[in-house]
Amino acid sequence: MQTVRHSEHTLKTALISKNPELVKQYEQLDPREQRLLNEAFRPGSDLFGPITLHSPSDWIISHPEAPQDFEEFFSDLHRKSPSSGKQTIYIQCIGLLGNTRSISEEYLKWLKGYCEAFFYGLTVKLLEPIPVSATRCSFRVNDSTRNLQIHAGQILTFLKKKKPEDAFCVVGITMIDLYPRDSWNFVFGQASLTEGVGIFSFARYGADFHSSHFKGQVKQLERKSSSDYSVFDDYDLPEATSVLLLRSCKTLTHEIGHIFGLRHCQWLACLMQGSNHLEEADRRPLDLCPICLRKLQSAVGFRLRDRCKALVKWIDAESTDTPRVTPKHSREELVTLPKPVEAFKEWKEWITRCLAVLQK
Repeated sequence: MQTVRHSEHTLKTALISKNPELVKQYEQLDPREQRLLNEAFRPGSDLFGPITLHSPSDWIISHPEAPQDFEEFFSDLHRKSPSSGKQTIYIQCIGLLGNTRSISEEYLKWLKGYCEAFFYGLTVKLLEPIPVSATRCSFRVNDSTRNLQIHAGQILTFLKKKKPEDAFCVVGITMIDLYPRDSWNFVFGQASLTEGVGIFSFARYGADFHSSHFKGQVKQLERKSSSDYSVFDDYDLPEATSVLLLRSCKTLTHEIGHIFGLRHCQWLACLMQGSNHLEEADRRPLDLCPICLRKLQSAVGFRLRDRCKALVKWIDAESTDTPRVTPKHSREELVTLPKPVEAFKEWKEWITRCLAVLQK
């Protein structure tokens, strides 16, 4: 195990910059916001800690990248920020996210609410869910897992054509595994930052995906033509657990962060760290380190306290008021579908501690 630890001076420079204009910009922040952000370089901070590497297969070791500090982010002429006419994040669901339509609809609402809190101040809208056939994308059975996969790049092309005029970005989400090209085994997601579109799969976050008993496995792909998408009609979907929801929220906000121009974080433990495998992704925290948080705040313009309160509120809103059908019940029996937030408990406690700093 290895720890990536930077000096107090390095972290302070990465957060505040040596550029007089950016230093002045930082000094104009609310003193309580500065106090929270300064936890980045406070020795022994119990809110933000160094990155811990567990194996040579971890992202930072296997994918060396130049770190991006706040000044580099702010000065990037190619990055995109929401403008007055383009302040909406659109979410396009492809296929179902749950094993009934009602659960899928509820799951989408949970993700929408989470994005509204995470990117506080921006509008998040849901596009009408579509079947795989609507994208006209290629698909295959993975040689290793025997699971169905859809072509990520072709879905990006589809999303570009559907992008609304007021969109900052459009992100497609699906429970079906993705592949970017024939020679690749799989990809968690793919995005075009210049076009403001992305597609992300939560398929590999289900508890049984890698099990030999996974019901979604296909022994042989039989279809009459490349346009026969009937194989997706009975696609098996994972149970909407708290861990699955947490992983979905992580992936969605991490990838949208890239569309904002945030590169992989190499400063502190942070949502924007890269990950090569599920274990590494699970180790990432749910939120941003102060350096990446300042980047996002400068792009969106939210107050840190308002954002923290919105995140806590999302967790506390544990269920909807609308009766829904669960997979264990018949179509006629309606029950309240609670939002599974058990896995968010520790993160809520962390956000609450951040709020305490912001409210002193």
